[in-house]
Amino acid sequence: MSDPAPVAETTLFERMMKHRAPVGDLIGFEVPEAGNGQTVVTLQTGPQHFNPMGTLHGGILCDIADTAMGVAFASTLAAGESFTTVELKINYLRPVREAKLRAEGRVVQRGRTIGYVECEVTDENGKLVAKSNSTCLVLRGEQAMGR
Repeated sequence: MSDPAPVAETTLFERMMKHRAPVGDLIGFEVPEAGNGQTVVTLQTGPQHFNPMGTLHGGILCDIADTAMGVAFASTLAAGESFTTVELKINYLRPVREAKLRAEGRVVQRGRTIGYVECEVTDENGKLVAKSNSTCLVLRGEQAMGR
């Protein structure tokens, strides 16, 4: 009798889509669309997300933008590859209170080692709330293990 075929190695993106990130539970965001270098993250904001001034805390916007960009970039990785964000920038363009937010991340440039990703965050009326970008570093071999 022959040995069973080895289980195919999964990609980071496949693992991300199978197992929800704990930060998603903490903040309350969803990832309804993802793949091919693009991702959508949604969040219904509420008082639990507010800063002392009664508006959405900027870190929440940064979290959903970072997730949209990270999942979009992960969708471009091969089995055995991982990544880390080496730079992230966000511009806050209007205050938000209670709103249904949509963060759309897309990979703009994917090189062998470095990638550049952008994200636009809009409210339920399509108004631009924030714009973000990040630079990602592809990890391979020992650097990617356990990530």
